[in-house]
Amino acid sequence: MNFIPQKLLSWFYLFIKNFNHSMLAKRIIPCLDIKDGRTVKGVNFVNLIDAGDPVELGALYSEKGADELVFLDITATHERRKTLAALAKDIAQHLNIPFTIGGGISSLEDVDVLLSSGADKISINSAAVRRPELIDELAKNFGSQFVVVAVDAKLMNGGWYIHLSGGRIPTEIRLLDWVKEAESRGAGEILFTSMNHDGTKNGFANDITARVSESLSIPVIASGGAGAVEHFYDVFTEGKADAGLAASIFHFREIEIRKLKEYLNDMGVTVRL
Repeated sequence: MNFIPQKLLSWFYLFIKNFNHSMLAKRIIPCLDIKDGRTVKGVNFVNLIDAGDPVELGALYSEKGADELVFLDITATHERRKTLAALAKDIAQHLNIPFTIGGGISSLEDVDVLLSSGADKISINSAAVRRPELIDELAKNFGSQFVVVAVDAKLMNGGWYIHLSGGRIPTEIRLLDWVKEAESRGAGEILFTSMNHDGTKNGFANDITARVSESLSIPVIASGGAGAVEHFYDVFTEGKADAGLAASIFHFREIEIRKLKEYLNDMGVTVRL
């Protein structure tokens, strides 16, 4: 591996954030889903519409008080590694906060290139489910603090089940079983998206998020359903999440990050102002 650390201060920040996470400030994380170089947003993983340039949006969120950013490339391409590396370099040049990048990552080489290009963490999803040993390999070679395991799950027939390939392929793997295995293999963080709630703006899946959080000792990022400032308060208190992730409400200026943090602070939730 030719991995060369490039953002030591950001990594130290990430280490502090993940250490004893229950005692630390709750994080607000805008997510940018990227297709063909543009930020897109849909409802329940479909009906995508353009939401702007990812680098410009990322820089804006950095200025507006976001704690971290997540960039997920949902475009299938044979040159994904080259494309994501270029994106990571561009993002790193315009941001001063940590960012995670994911989409189609399936090897040590993919991660080596992205971290060397400036990413602070990488996110893996379907590839980890298909070959769980990938988590062990990444944790061993780069450190658990760089490994985010993203999980897309849907409530079906009374149970929460993992879905792959952007939510298109259902599996028989139960959510709680998988997140526990991911942690045991070296995941440093879980990004849990409720497909039932994604894009609906009716609130996060607080009950199952709390169950996920209580079953793990690593931080949990809640995703799917944010539509009002109260939803973030609920997911931090009822859902016991360590971070709240959202997309369209930030992209389309429905909620300002600073106002959201001021609200949470007034409600007694510890946030970084």
